[in-house]
Amino acid sequence: MTSARPSTPQPPSRRIAEELRRLIESGELRSGDKLPSERALAERYGAARNTAREAIRLLAEQGLVTAKHGSGVYVREPQRLFRFGSDRYSLKNRETGLTPFRLEAKRQGKVARIEVPSIAREMPPTDVADRLKVPADEESVVHRENHYFADDVPVQIVSTYLRWDEAQGTLLMQPKTGKDGIYGRLEELGHVMTRVRDEISARMPTPEEAATLDLLPGVPVLEVLHTSLDQDGVPFEVSRYVHRADQTGLLYELPVE
Repeated sequence: MTSARPSTPQPPSRRIAEELRRLIESGELRSGDKLPSERALAERYGAARNTAREAIRLLAEQGLVTAKHGSGVYVREPQRLFRFGSDRYSLKNRETGLTPFRLEAKRQGKVARIEVPSIAREMPPTDVADRLKVPADEESVVHRENHYFADDVPVQIVSTYLRWDEAQGTLLMQPKTGKDGIYGRLEELGHVMTRVRDEISARMPTPEEAATLDLLPGVPVLEVLHTSLDQDGVPFEVSRYVHRADQTGLLYELPVE
């Protein structure tokens, strides 16, 4: 008969973090409450001060607390997720005159802001070239990069790729593309979106993405590689959405065929 292996004791920092997490989840520590100082936590749990500091770091990585410079560490307010899904390109939503992001922000009572740091002719990444059916070794696309903010908090990065031969000389080369956004201009070019394909994955951010999205250490991103197909089944736009996973959810309702 094989005897059970003895359980490995938790490191002191993780034990303290688990206890504080339990207090947060039970409501004994509420959103906005200030955590005891590192010195006070060390005394309470009979640990070294650097052990208490490590416990706080673990809580920050879990998105449960946030540090305010010169003030202390506070229980973080729960973030309502921005949910994007199968209806984001619907005509019903477009009739509101708002982009999907602005509409979602409005539903949450937040102020949306969009920055367009670059619009450039480029050689596309291989995965984009494959889906847009353009050469990967030529400057065959226009790359529009947008950064999205809600109440000045960065939420997502969107890199949109369009065929250069269609976009050149049009409003698609400008930060403001007019009524109905880029899809309105693409419809004028003969592309009516009738089908989309979204490829979704989770990963850790690149250093540049982490800086742009102001991510806490350990927070992953959700990547959605989106392809728009027109009435003839022709792909005419590919966008790479990089969402911060601590504030974004994806919701899809699909017919079963």
